[in-house]
Amino acid sequence: MEINDIIRLMQAVSENGLTSFKIEEGNLKLSIKKEKEQIITVAGNSAVQQMIPAAGVAAEMAALPAAEYTAPAGSGEGAQTAENTAAAIDSDKIVASPLVGTFYNSSSPDAEPFVKVGDAVKKGQTLGIIEAMKLMNEIESEFDGIVEAVLVGNENVVEYGQPLFRIR
Repeated sequence: MEINDIIRLMQAVSENGLTSFKIEEGNLKLSIKKEKEQIITVAGNSAVQQMIPAAGVAAEMAALPAAEYTAPAGSGEGAQTAENTAAAIDSDKIVASPLVGTFYNSSSPDAEPFVKVGDAVKKGQTLGIIEAMKLMNEIESEFDGIVEAVLVGNENVVEYGQPLFRIR
């Protein structure tokens, strides 16, 4: 199987709405999996939501203009301006994935998650684990603060540089 065949298979999986595809041909085993889209709420504003593929969260959020962060017209006294909301996002600290792998929020399936939204964390505290090539890599907080958002689900595949946690 050549690279062009693999590219055509990937396009066919994407275009036909399939979520996974496996093929074995001789010594070659190929598995293609398309991640589900996740709804990401930006800056805690429930009125502003955007569908973002899980693997493209960082690039898509970085590409959003400040106007995307504003509250809808007529929201009342609690409406935030684009500048205030953008400043709130900038003051957040993002913990990103240092490698590609599978994210786990706890040390075992029956254990409590390392952290939840609202938990206070210290620099160096374990936030999760990423399994890569059968090695478990602890993800530690780079900041002191409060966990404002957990941006990936348990057992999700994560990319290098993908935001995992937002800490304020």
